[in-house]
Amino acid sequence: MTMLRITAGPFQFTAQTEADAPETCAAFLKLLPYRQKIIHARWSGEACWIPLGEFQLGVGYENHTSHPSRGDILFYPGGYSETEILFPYGSACFASKMGQLAGNHFLTIVEGHEHMAALGKLVLWEGAQDISFEAL
Repeated sequence: MTMLRITAGPFQFTAQTEADAPETCAAFLKLLPYRQKIIHARWSGEACWIPLGEFQLGVGYENHTSHPSRGDILFYPGGYSETEILFPYGSACFASKMGQLAGNHFLTIVEGHEHMAALGKLVLWEGAQDISFEAL
């Protein structure tokens, strides 16, 4: 298990990799430090996402779900919709304009839950925020 620091807007979170998604975790860890923009989800409920377009991480489905819990970070490898990372901060059902999706649950927030709703509200009302992932 690897621990990561996630900084999104003014908030910091600690996440751990998920043993049930070894290929996704290994491929993502090679990208660290990873910086992007996070925006509010359109169809997935209380969630933010990182749109990645045609980016390919080189992984298939593993440990995938459509119903992540708050703090269960998903990587969607593409297919019906563009590649993305989903960051649920509340009640979520992972979806796109094409319908319900399933993403690889590869990271779980273990510290900073108290800031998740505030991050969601910030992104919803103030727009895109910087986000970074770094190994601890």
